[in-house]
Order: sequence, then structure tokens, then C-alpha cells
Amino acid sequence: MKRFHVSIKFEMDEEFMMSIPEHREIINRLIEAGVIDHYAVTMETMRSWITFTASSKREVEEHLRSSPLYRYWKYVIEELFVVDGKPYRFPAFQYN
Repeated sequence: MKRFHVSIKFEMDEEFMMSIPEHREIINRLIEAGVIDHYAVTMETMRSWITFTASSKREVEEHLRSSPLYRYWKYVIEELFVVDGKPYRFPAFQYN
């Protein structure tokens, strides 16, 4: 499986706000299934970032389309070459 990073720019209205609970259910389900590794949103610049584990950009696109917020998004999908950070490392060895 490959990893993909999605950068999203969005605009909001009342219907957007009403769709957030359904969107969060989808995001939570994908996180629990191991499809989404990271999900972040900033309201300051109305952007979000999602890291997916998937076989292709097409598969990522299908996941994005499942969200009721999809029509509000302008996004770019990029395949990642390196993904590293504390969550991907072995836990520190602790002596008892």
C-alpha cells in the first residue's frame, strides 16, 4: 500500500456546517479502518490535510467523494515518498 497526502481548501456555509456530523462519522470510520493516518483542519485559513493509506490516487478520490463536504473542496492529492515521525517508530525501550 502507498501513502497519499491530500491538501484541501474549503469554503463554508450553513449547509456545510450541518453536514459536519456525517462527515466526521465517515472520517472516524476510515481512521478506525486504517485508511486515514492523519486528519487535521484549521479554521484560520479554511484548510485541511489528510494522509491516506491506499493503493492509488483513484482509491483516495473515492474516499473523498464519500464525504458530504466533497462539493466544498478544492484539493490536491500527492503520493508520498517518505513518511516518518514518532508514531512510525518502535516504542522506546523501558527497563523495569
